[in-house]
Amino acid sequence: MKERGGLITEKDLKEYRAALREPVGGSYRGYDIYSMPPPSSGGVHLIEMLNVLEGFPLSEYGHNTAKTINLMAEAMKFAYADRSEHLGDPDFKEVPVKELTSKEYAAKLRERMSPGRVTPSVRIKPGEISREEGPDTTHFSVIDSKGNMVSNTYTLNFDYGSKITVPGTGMLLNNEMDDFSMKPGEPNAYGLVGGRANTPEPGKRMLSSMTPTIVLKDGEPFLVTGSPGGSLIITTVLQIITNAIDFGMNISEATNAPRVHHQWLPDKLRIEKGISGDTLRILTERGYTIDTGNTMGSAQSIMKKGEFIYGASDPRRPGGLAEGY
Repeated sequence: MKERGGLITEKDLKEYRAALREPVGGSYRGYDIYSMPPPSSGGVHLIEMLNVLEGFPLSEYGHNTAKTINLMAEAMKFAYADRSEHLGDPDFKEVPVKELTSKEYAAKLRERMSPGRVTPSVRIKPGEISREEGPDTTHFSVIDSKGNMVSNTYTLNFDYGSKITVPGTGMLLNNEMDDFSMKPGEPNAYGLVGGRANTPEPGKRMLSSMTPTIVLKDGEPFLVTGSPGGSLIITTVLQIITNAIDFGMNISEATNAPRVHHQWLPDKLRIEKGISGDTLRILTERGYTIDTGNTMGSAQSIMKKGEFIYGASDPRRPGGLAEGY
């Protein structure tokens, strides 16, 4: 750090302590959802979006139809708008987790939504609450024969982090400082807009999008999942869960299915290749600006059905693996 003009001192490293926090919890169509708490925004907004979508019969609308994608995109926009204002390090700011993950708050958001309605992002503001991380994020999921489960996401942020290794160790240093909001209202490298709750301060942990998630059914293991992908992580995990629960997909189908993503700002609906041209035309006619291109995320997931355990490694990136032991 000294050689390269860094600001972190030996004293900073000695005083650093990992924080153990309770996961955030919610429910979706009879399944229990557990995910990462602040200073990650992932779990809060995953549950917020699931709560919103629970009020619509997605299985009737069909997988990746214009009606379903429309509702998902609108739920995503409201959640990412809330992220810009309300999420940060809970040691420095009171984060309204209970309110954002409540069914009552989701019902208020649903009042502003209906199939076919598209709300421009400029008209969406963070809710009033009473009271792109990048290619070098990595995720793994594990489940054993006794049902013990691990969902683990960790990150360097950009390609190879800061591209600096500690001599003699082979350890890469991250560049997670980009996950702070350097200026309220200004986007970071992934286009995510933040506010004062996530400005840099001594001892403060930056906001992330990591969303390692465990899903239970009747108290028993059902799904372990997570993904790299920066701002795309939360929506990737959202679609793994809805694909499995709403559309009855096995874990390989749920992983391989084309994904969509909207993060409020910029006001663009990202869509992977593989969704029908008719669907894209309908979404464009309804007012979406469509960005079709790169793949999104790289989910690493396990599903348990009865006595059988099935794993799926996302084909979107090389080097993944699903293996039993």
